[in-house]
Amino acid sequence: MSPINSLTLRRPDDWHLHLRDGALLRAVLPATVERFARAIVMPNLRPPVTTRAEAAAYRDRILALVPPGAGFQPLMTCYATDDIDAGQVEAGWREGLFVAVKLYPAHATTNSDHGVTDPARIRPLLERLQRLGMPLLVHGEVTDPEIDIFDREAVFLERVLAPMLAEFPALRVVLEHVTTAEAVAFVRAHAAGGRLGATITAHHLLINRNALFAGGLRPHAYCLPVAKRERHRQALIGAATSGEPAFFLGTDSAPHPVAAKESACGCAGLFTAPAALELYVEVFDRAGALDRLETFASLNGPRFYRLPVNDGTVTLERAAWRMAEVVGDVVPFRAGETIAWRLVPGASLETP
Repeated sequence: MSPINSLTLRRPDDWHLHLRDGALLRAVLPATVERFARAIVMPNLRPPVTTRAEAAAYRDRILALVPPGAGFQPLMTCYATDDIDAGQVEAGWREGLFVAVKLYPAHATTNSDHGVTDPARIRPLLERLQRLGMPLLVHGEVTDPEIDIFDREAVFLERVLAPMLAEFPALRVVLEHVTTAEAVAFVRAHAAGGRLGATITAHHLLINRNALFAGGLRPHAYCLPVAKRERHRQALIGAATSGEPAFFLGTDSAPHPVAAKESACGCAGLFTAPAALELYVEVFDRAGALDRLETFASLNGPRFYRLPVNDGTVTLERAAWRMAEVVGDVVPFRAGETIAWRLVPGASLETP
């Protein structure tokens, strides 16, 4: 652990975020706005965001809740379906509305029932994205019931992503929320030229699969992809703290009401936004890599997306505080527990 007690970073971004809608959006948005300048907003609402009109309306609902002067920018994505209109995707990209397309394998995770049933069905879209240089964001899991849930990411790499990258050699892909040593190795093998990047969540850096069963079944440790063995967590820490440009911050903060988590069929997703940046600091601090956090949190993502890095900074200090038991109607990750680092309120400064 570093002797450093204060840390100032160029203002970071969250490259994978669920904000939901309505009252839940209103409850969870402030935590992200306080910590990040931009966020890639996932489109898996009910119904999903599949058109430019839907994306523009959702963006406006988000912006209506951002306080004046906060400087927060939601980056909108389009939900890929089997019959997606590639022309509409291109139009949204050219007008600056869509920054990426999100590929959910059908039934892989929350609100993915409208997702893609077979990548072969979206070849026209993939060809268009390759031509445009527009990123494809992938939930990297197969859904075959005969595949063990802890193996679904590794199988996806072999069966789906490797052939896709071979068929479309200029396609730019983000493998979202990687959870395995196999995914880390795959990204490293295909990252040349900035064609493949990966987001890593704070919770996958902090917990392994034992957290699901610590003293009983723990619904608030259940996410998809599920946390894996300790060796995989260590591989993720190595990737995140490496400084390699292919790896960048994406919280996959995914709020669900308490009743939806604590039920006979609980929803997948962890709400990490209330301490998102602080949790990453904890990981990097333990790894003795605080000097590489800014690269992971503030630089690698913009470079992959070909966007400017942010002006301004955020400051965190080593100061213990207690996570709330509930935010709105959502139990946050580490509810009621002590967080070792704290975001300094109002310590956002313009970069000279």
